[in-house]
Formats: sequence, structure tokens, C-alpha cells
Amino acid sequence: MSCSKSIALAFGLALLLAIGAPGAAQSASLRVGYSDWPGWVAWQVAVDKGWLKQAGIDVEFEWLDYSVSLDAFAAGNLDGVLATNGDTLRMGNQGKGVMIMVTDYSNGNDMIVARSDIKSITDLKGQKIGLEIGLVDHLLLLNALRQAHMTAKDVTIVSSKTSDTPKMLSSGQVAAIAAWEPIAGQAIRSVPGSHAVYTSASAPGLIYDVLTVSTDSLREHRADWVKLIKVWDRVVHYIDDAATHDDAVKIMSARVGVAPEIYNAFLKGTRFIGLSDGKRVMVDGPSVASLYGSTRNVDAFNVVYGIYRMSRPVASFIDPSLTAAALK
Repeated sequence: MSCSKSIALAFGLALLLAIGAPGAAQSASLRVGYSDWPGWVAWQVAVDKGWLKQAGIDVEFEWLDYSVSLDAFAAGNLDGVLATNGDTLRMGNQGKGVMIMVTDYSNGNDMIVARSDIKSITDLKGQKIGLEIGLVDHLLLLNALRQAHMTAKDVTIVSSKTSDTPKMLSSGQVAAIAAWEPIAGQAIRSVPGSHAVYTSASAPGLIYDVLTVSTDSLREHRADWVKLIKVWDRVVHYIDDAATHDDAVKIMSARVGVAPEIYNAFLKGTRFIGLSDGKRVMVDGPSVASLYGSTRNVDAFNVVYGIYRMSRPVASFIDPSLTAAALK
């Protein structure tokens, strides 16, 4: 994953101005921001195949840097955005968004990559780990430590931009890093013997990716959002079907500018979620098998690490009724 899963930075202002101000004349009834993560790039299949028009939806997908897409949505310049469940909560203090469907969860693309002599998470005790504090792979590390009966006090976290972590590992500044693909892969290729000692495949549901829409757009265009959700099932089937998988990968890889064989490897670390499974995920429950439980877990993490001060009412950020309606 080459997107930076963090809340928007100031450099996005110029692009936001290009996107347009709230209330300006738009070319489509719905505008959705999407960026470089397999579960979001998958929408390119629907765009290229003309399935959105076939479904009677007046929608435009805007290709943006992830942080810029979050900023644009929070500013009211997008009707919807493809985001993580945690970042939907982060935007809660700027502009209310509601998660109406689940696209996928990370199933190996997020990793703890360590040097060759580190064989397991327990070997990291007393070691330095480079990561970007407050982002999803910080959460992944804490989960890995907890499963190994350790805490953050057992390691030393060295704060760094995720994109800089491979250099930290190769220079010997840290014993391990927490990063996502393709950055994690860059580290593995650049440091002989380095390898993943823990991945999101060991924590299914810890990191969900979702379609988040504004409350205003949901109120005004509910029927159109249900139609869009229905198209998602067609996309997932096209990717999962052996007869059409290669064509789907060709479309997706072209969107991000990498070779199909390379992009196909990224898909293995992403668990696409069709509507039937999505409906089950959107049933309230305490564990990360539920979007509710997973989001409460992220909410607690966000409060502890100062992303925001007060816990958010998680249930108000999730509306499972549209996914249920799309299945009827």
C-alpha cells in the first residue's frame, strides 16, 4: 500500500482548491475520493467496465493522495471517501462521516519487518522499532506485542514517517519497523535477511477499510448509495473469479502504474469483503470480527495516543442498513 494512512497535512490545500469549494457546480451528483490501496483501487474495475452507468448512478470517482482525500471529504468537497474505520473517526471533529459498507480488511499487507537475527516478536524485547506514531501500523505493533504477552514498555518506539522506515532499518538505527506494502517490501528487499515477523494476517479485522459518506449526502442520495453498494458485489466477484481475475488485476495495476504481476502480490494481502460477508461484519459485536468492535478498539487507541481527546460514539459512525438494503 503506497497511501499514507494519516489525517491530512497542509500540503493538500492546493489540491483541495482544485477540487472545488462546497456548493460549487459539480459534474456528478456523487463524488467519491479513492486512493492507492487494493480495496479502493478495485473500484477502477467498475469505472472502466461502465458498471456505474449501467446501475444508473451519477457518480465520479476522484483519484487523490489518501491524506488529500480525507481533507477534501472533511471540507465538504466530496460526498464520500474510501478510508479506514479509524480515519473515519479521526475526521469526526471536522465533518461527520458514516461508514455504510466494508470493502476489505488488511490480510498481510501491513507488517512488522525485522532484521535477520530477530526471529519473533518476543525477540524485539529491549529493541528499537521505527514507525509513524498514531497510524494503523502502530496499532498493529501493539496488537502483536499483546499477543506475545508484551507491552509497549518492552520496546523503544522511534518516531518516523513511514516512508523513511526502510532507511532506518538498513542503517541499523532500529531492529524492526512497522509499515505497509509497498514500503514494507522495500525494506525487505533493501536489507539482506530482513523479514516479516508479524503481519495483519494474524489480526483479521484489526484494520477495516470502508466507504464513508457525509450525513448530508446520505440523507439526500440514499437510493444512489444503495445502488453503488450493489455494484461492489460485482467488483468483488470479478476479482475473485479465476476467469476474470487477470483482467481485474490488469485494470487495477494500470491505475497505480505497476506491473500486473507485482500488483497481484498485493491482492494476496487484502481480504475483499462482498456484501453478504459485509452484512455480518456490520453486526454489532465486541471483537474485531465486527466493524463495531474493531472501531471501538481504534477509538481507544486514538484517545490514548492523543489523536483526539474524548472517545467517540462509535455506533453513530456506522449505518449497516444500506448494505442490508443492497442485498434485497
